[in-house]
Amino acid sequence: MSHMRRIPSSSLLPVALLLLGLPGCSTISGWFGSSAPKVKPAELVEIKPTATLTRIWDAGVGSGGPYPFTPGSDGQAVYAAGKDGRLVKLDLASGRELWRVETGKPLSAGVGVGADLVLVGTPKGELLAYRVGDGQAAWSAQLSGEIMVPPVAGAGVVAARGSDGKVWLLNASDGKQRWVYSRSLPSLTLREPGYLMMTDRVVFAGHAGGRLTALSLANGAPLWEANVALPRGATELERIADVSGTLALDDQMICAAAYQGRVACFDRVSGTQGWSRDFSALRGVDMDSRHVYAVDEAATVQAFERRRGVSPWKQDKLRDRRLSSPLAQGLYVAVGDYQGYVHLLDPETGAFAARVATDGSAIHAPMLPLNKGLIVQTANGGVYAFRMQGSGIRDQ
Repeated sequence: MSHMRRIPSSSLLPVALLLLGLPGCSTISGWFGSSAPKVKPAELVEIKPTATLTRIWDAGVGSGGPYPFTPGSDGQAVYAAGKDGRLVKLDLASGRELWRVETGKPLSAGVGVGADLVLVGTPKGELLAYRVGDGQAAWSAQLSGEIMVPPVAGAGVVAARGSDGKVWLLNASDGKQRWVYSRSLPSLTLREPGYLMMTDRVVFAGHAGGRLTALSLANGAPLWEANVALPRGATELERIADVSGTLALDDQMICAAAYQGRVACFDRVSGTQGWSRDFSALRGVDMDSRHVYAVDEAATVQAFERRRGVSPWKQDKLRDRRLSSPLAQGLYVAVGDYQGYVHLLDPETGAFAARVATDGSAIHAPMLPLNKGLIVQTANGGVYAFRMQGSGIRDQ
């Protein structure tokens, strides 16, 4: 497979350079910058369902605007936020609202849940923390750069990142800074967020320019760095090679995907590469016990064998429908599209297993896996909980 260099009209045109406020650094607006693809997407094909997605409740939190908000959960409740500053706690079983906070500030990222905190971020780099139990404000911290991905928390700390590429680690108790990891940005980057993952010892982060790092929780020092992509080409556009979207982690390896780069998996302790395949992604990856799943820039869903990287199937009947990151859930793989449909795929063949509609607005953000189901948040602020019938769904 040749290295992918094409700049797709569905994701990058017209090119919009949005200044980050940093000298020499700009971003290119990606999938969540507009409401519909610039080219005609594939029409949905009729399917013969082999699975059932049943809506068990829905709620509303207000529009996400240009930001890809995703719900968070502590296993007892669901937490969701919208652009206008609303943050809500919803009962996991019924969707009943348990508390509501009006933060009084525009929000750009959320929701992170952990260490008894609910976490959201603002376009001005403010990280806001609220108590899980009653929604009372716990603390706020000022970061540098617009916050566009949910913070992560655990082990008494909170990790967050800004659009300037910095990764911050803060005390969960009071929001005080422990360390900041900084690296220089390329002159042109995608405005597609790279998510964080955290264990009890490490923060994993993908970066503009194609690097994946494992940062020590103790001091922020890189334990290892690896290349998911190597910038290549004669122009700045051709040299964009950013790790974006979600990472996938298990007990042995961590996987990531990059635009105009590769999908690749690495040993989570040493950073040694297990395998890589040429790939161009604007969303992240997920994995189950057999496969790693990724969506390319043209919205083709592809599976890769977890240990060797061999690809058993591609599903191209959702082309240019601006898919979300894939979610490997139980016996299925789920993706959302720009019209608010959730599609379930068979992980062995890629065939469609089920399809369900939401409110007609895009599903930009990663979906939330829950026991025997999933939760999605749409661009218009709809939060939908679905149950999958008859599958061994993993716990959150």
